[in-house]
Amino acid sequence: MNEEDIYDVTIIGGGPAGMYAAFYAGMREMKVKVIEGKDQLGGFLHTYSDKTIWDVGGVPPMTCSRLIEWLVQQANTFDPTVVLNCSIERFTPMDNRLFALHTSGGELHYSRTIIIAIGRGIAEIQRLDMEEAHEYERSNLHYTVQSTERFKGKHVLISGGGNSAVDWTIELAEQAKTVTVVHRQEEFRAMERNVKHMKNITDVRTPYQITQLYGNGERIHQVAITHVHTGENILLEVDEIVVSHGYTSHVSDIARCGLEMSEGMIVMSRFAETNIPGIFSAGDCATHESKVRLIAGAFNDAIVAVNSAKQYLNPQAPQMAYVSSHNDLFREKNRQITGWGTFGKQASSSL
Repeated sequence: MNEEDIYDVTIIGGGPAGMYAAFYAGMREMKVKVIEGKDQLGGFLHTYSDKTIWDVGGVPPMTCSRLIEWLVQQANTFDPTVVLNCSIERFTPMDNRLFALHTSGGELHYSRTIIIAIGRGIAEIQRLDMEEAHEYERSNLHYTVQSTERFKGKHVLISGGGNSAVDWTIELAEQAKTVTVVHRQEEFRAMERNVKHMKNITDVRTPYQITQLYGNGERIHQVAITHVHTGENILLEVDEIVVSHGYTSHVSDIARCGLEMSEGMIVMSRFAETNIPGIFSAGDCATHESKVRLIAGAFNDAIVAVNSAKQYLNPQAPQMAYVSSHNDLFREKNRQITGWGTFGKQASSSL
């Protein structure tokens, strides 16, 4: 092991929390490595790449895919080392206050601190629990919406009660001939304003659930829905079905490597500390008493985790980085973006 192989902080996970942590750790002049299990950065945002996000402070509404592009570019600001297609199975403390991170392929990575930002782990779609459902997944049974054009002028049935189901309902209502929504609960688990709008523009049936698919083995033509309490059955003519029942997540084994857990999430303090000194956490994989489960909250987690990691390495270090408007690290970069120089490496060159 050479000195150049050792990093100040290794961030496990390349979603919003991990990418912002990489940027902010660069502001703190730390040597940074990001390790991502998939072949691209972005994390869970890729699941809803075409959905529009409104609630990130200071940026206009944009699709998840566009937000990923901006986050990747920002994460690249201080040229972190990025390793893709690499899964960390466990970490072990070493005698010299280092951690050895063991990959599924048998490689070792060395770091003085670790920030775990693995998000929701490996997410799996909750498919329709009906034996014949898989026959129609290649035709008109969908678990996500890739293009709204497909639904133009059609009779669409959407099953689900969360934010994603409601959002897709509102969006598809602009294209489809009719949209019917079924949800097995009376109440929707979504933003009240959106639920109210959805009810005004679509046919909402609660509490109902899909109980039978009728098709020819290639396409579904009718769907039976059943009232959860009374057992009443209704037959609906459909052209397209969207099932949005959410995801089940399997948090990586790394999260169970001696870390204190609560309901499948890593327990961290308000300073993003885990129960293991030198290990910090950020984003959806972690929980604490004032946790905010928004992308904006993941950014804040990342800042706190990096600041704590910095002070763990150097207790005399300032509690936070200087703001960018006063940070000398940005002096040359400011000249570049104001036309006094040429813009540096693009995100794609190293991430």
